[in-house]
Amino acid sequence: MPPKKSLAMVQTGPKKIERMDLPIPDITADTALMRVEACGICGSDYEQYEGVINMPMKVIPGHEPIGYIEAIGDNAARRWGVNVGDRVAVETMISCRFCPPCLGGKYHLCDNRRIYSYIPIDQGAGLWGGYAEYMYLDPNTILHKLDKTLPTEIAVMFNPLGAGFRWAVEIPQTKPGDTVVIMGPGQRGLSSVAAVKEAGAAKVIVTGLEADRPKMAIAKLFGADHTIDVQNEKAKEKVKEYTGGRGADVVVDVSAYATEPVTDALSFVRPGGTIVLAGVKGYKPVPAFISDMIVMKEITIKGA
Repeated sequence: MPPKKSLAMVQTGPKKIERMDLPIPDITADTALMRVEACGICGSDYEQYEGVINMPMKVIPGHEPIGYIEAIGDNAARRWGVNVGDRVAVETMISCRFCPPCLGGKYHLCDNRRIYSYIPIDQGAGLWGGYAEYMYLDPNTILHKLDKTLPTEIAVMFNPLGAGFRWAVEIPQTKPGDTVVIMGPGQRGLSSVAAVKEAGAAKVIVTGLEADRPKMAIAKLFGADHTIDVQNEKAKEKVKEYTGGRGADVVVDVSAYATEPVTDALSFVRPGGTIVLAGVKGYKPVPAFISDMIVMKEITIKGA
């Protein structure tokens, strides 16, 4: 029998998180309860904490959780292919499965999507985030069974690792021989480096700040050919030098908050190349964004 209450860290306002004991909901035939093992953290978690994201309070943050199935209904067990005791990773989005994007396979763009960690605790089951002992799994949850032998610190990286492949390989269609610039050496940037090298990229360039030098050293371990400290080096000239004056086939901006990388990407990419914008900027405008560069260079820009 699962416990009756769960400890949860509840965000009650900007920069305010309180410890609360919340009731554990009844589990029906289509739902489940997960005992949280670990939960990742990303740039949007920071924005949520700071109050940049306009959302209702009170909520339990954390949308990159892994854990063990504590209780599960018969229908949910059959649908997800898991049982009590199985280890799982939970995707961020809760999609409806019936709208045009869902039916077209793009469930992350669901017209009626909800997001774990953004649903207030006074709605439905309440345990909607990973910063808690237990987490409720909605019937429309998408989850993945995990090998129990995979170390926690690796397993909890499922979200950034998946993002690295999707943002840097799948969306821009990176192919063998391409030159790729990754802007931002955070966990998703480093995951992007690993992904494009696995996809056969011939040259990988990573940009970051002076404070990012330890992470840029890791980027080289992951296969980056060059790193650029944008605070102390002339990044545009360096990219031009490293690409033989041609520019990169693919540029992926995974930097958080900073808007300068968006405009820099227009200079880094070659004519006919692709830019993927994946780093959130807190809804700030981008100064000095010259749209004519997109037109004249026939650049493709994609969101991720």
